[in-house]
Amino acid sequence: MNDRPTLTARLCHQITALVSSRYEPALLTVTAAALTAGGTAWLIGAGPLADLFWTLGTLSAVVPAVAWVLASLRHGHAGVDLIAVLALGGTLAVHEYLAGALIALMLATGRTLEAAAQRRASHDLHALLEHAPRFARRRALGGVTTVPLAEVAVGDLLVVGPGEVVPVDGRVEGVAAALDESVLTGEPLQVERTQGDSVRSGAVNAGGAFELRATATEQDSTYAGIVRLARQAGAESAPVVRLADRYAAWFLPLSLGVAGLAWLAGGSEVRAVAVLVVATPCPLLLAAPVAIVSGLSRASRLGVVIRDGGALENLGRARTLLLDKTGTLTRGRPRVLDVTAAPETRPADVLRLAASLDQYSPHILAQAIVDAARERKLGLSAPADVTEEPGRGATGTVDGRRVSIGRIDTAGARPAWAGAVDDRALLDGAAVAWLTVDGNLAGAILLRDPLRQDAPRTLRHLRAAGMERILMLTGDRAAPAREVGAVLGLDDVRAELSPADKVAAVRAEQRHAVTVMVGDGVNDAPALAAADIGVAMGARGSTASSEAADIVLVTDRVDRLADAVTIAQRSRRIAVQSALGGMLMSLAAMATAAIGLLPPTAGALLQEGIDVVVILNALRALHTDRAARPALSQEAEALIHRFAAEHDDLQDVLASVRDSADRLSDSPGPQALEAVEETHRLLVERLLPHEYAEEHELYPALSPTLGGPEATATMSRAHTEIERLSRRIATHLQLAHASGGLSPEQLDDLRSCLYGLNTVLHLHFTQEEENYFSLAP
Repeated sequence: MNDRPTLTARLCHQITALVSSRYEPALLTVTAAALTAGGTAWLIGAGPLADLFWTLGTLSAVVPAVAWVLASLRHGHAGVDLIAVLALGGTLAVHEYLAGALIALMLATGRTLEAAAQRRASHDLHALLEHAPRFARRRALGGVTTVPLAEVAVGDLLVVGPGEVVPVDGRVEGVAAALDESVLTGEPLQVERTQGDSVRSGAVNAGGAFELRATATEQDSTYAGIVRLARQAGAESAPVVRLADRYAAWFLPLSLGVAGLAWLAGGSEVRAVAVLVVATPCPLLLAAPVAIVSGLSRASRLGVVIRDGGALENLGRARTLLLDKTGTLTRGRPRVLDVTAAPETRPADVLRLAASLDQYSPHILAQAIVDAARERKLGLSAPADVTEEPGRGATGTVDGRRVSIGRIDTAGARPAWAGAVDDRALLDGAAVAWLTVDGNLAGAILLRDPLRQDAPRTLRHLRAAGMERILMLTGDRAAPAREVGAVLGLDDVRAELSPADKVAAVRAEQRHAVTVMVGDGVNDAPALAAADIGVAMGARGSTASSEAADIVLVTDRVDRLADAVTIAQRSRRIAVQSALGGMLMSLAAMATAAIGLLPPTAGALLQEGIDVVVILNALRALHTDRAARPALSQEAEALIHRFAAEHDDLQDVLASVRDSADRLSDSPGPQALEAVEETHRLLVERLLPHEYAEEHELYPALSPTLGGPEATATMSRAHTEIERLSRRIATHLQLAHASGGLSPEQLDDLRSCLYGLNTVLHLHFTQEEENYFSLAP
């Protein structure tokens, strides 16, 4: 007996699922065919045959409508479908067969559209399971054997080969391990774990083979916990109630009350049926699905895949945004931040030698160094005798010189400029790759995962769209996380979080508002599944995060999130407008029917007219909201791409400005003067023509999009300052040539000009990239 409610519920669920998946399309076909056949029979004078066809069409809708009502009651609420059931039965009782057929068609159309608008998401998280290891290599007296992961016990000595996933939590034994922990923390930089250091399961061995002493079994290890969290969070996500049902709480009893009063006051059951006919909630059943489907279609054109209408509707109500850092707010890949050279070396030579050696290295930092050298069009040489030590770096011969790039021993005295590099790396949260040439320290390359160009604009738009609270949740260290948070003006920054910590943070925020979580890594999947709306950066993010998310940004642009929020809000607003407008018209028709001025058939035709108005209004969600994203002309888009490429090409000029200023500070002699002269040549030949072209080509092309020339006025003022500082540097050089060298009186002002120009250029480039270049797809 105790099993009966469970079996009944299962059976009801199976019947409802069968009706929803198979009967709705067939119902639409049958009701449309019945209405058409009945109309044809009526036109040729076969009245009884027409009534038969219309009756069959009405009856075909009664059974599924009753099933939908029972399903609503099983979930604890009486949906507006109850009115449709009463109207269908009423038309048959009073022999208004055409009205019944019309209601049946409207009901079938609304349910079909609703099913298309609210497809359920598939949160199976296959990628998490595919990444999880199933076997481990265990070392014993007889050698190394492969065993199922479930057989690994605490204390076992395991061997993890190159490229393999760490099977269980443990400690490093013997040689150091170079690990890619991005699957756990989201951070793309590799880390080194020395003997005795803890290693978490799920990390990937990015170096040579190492031994691991197991400290946990498979079920108690980190990665298994991530999988369980994602499953639990996904299972606990509540479905979104249909928009129509939220209005049924008052519309349903009102309709029944008016129908009852019409029957009692007029003494005619036909009046009551007429009231129910025009009260049939087709504006509700049609408006919300059409607007939501339109919003889904509009979002898909921008590269935003929204899995169901419930996610779109919820996104339009969201007020709290939680963001991962790496790959979401930042690019997810390190880039060269700066190049520092020893006094006798040029920064360009440091980058060229390092990139030449790193050409064949798979290390993520090596790839960033090579990319930077190629962007600056440096000619790379082929290295010879290259060896690479995991966690230490690479060594080889370049142009007949012995070159090393990577880490260096901290013991022993180092030059002052190297200490300055360490200080800057600490301040900027950057990694350092040191270059030695023939055993001598020659330079250093600072690398950092930079902000996405479109991140600041995106957050401004999200604030304007109604996001009241924006937080960062990251597994990264606190210092770089706080710096990103300060630049973007975030409300809170929470760093060094595990996947479980992120889920806890999401749940805490959910108590106060509808919450959106955005991430791209496997470690973000549990938090994405736990949030009201999970958004995955799908272009380069993990498959697991995409599977756990309700929304996937297919293009590698975080500003599409702001577009998605705008579309969601507009679609929801149009859906509510259409539903309320349709209901107001239906209420007016109900009053007319209640006093006997609107018979059932005429009421059904009037209701069809209301439906057409509602649908046309709902279809407005398909169109672009011009205020949300300014439209670029083809000329402006082409110019943006051109000048963005020039920004990459001019990075060596910016580095030269900073380097010449540093040389003046270290030793203001002939070599420093030569560095300033070289910098001035680069300014005159490359930088100033670029700024002139921006002022006279790019800014006029952007002016219509941005609302007039005033929008670029501050950038134009920066161009003026760049040109002024360049002229001032030229004047100093003229004075130095006239007097045979730099005078002590010139040094302070010349250094000030160079450092000031360096600051203005970096700020100017960043502002253009964030405000203008991010407009182009």
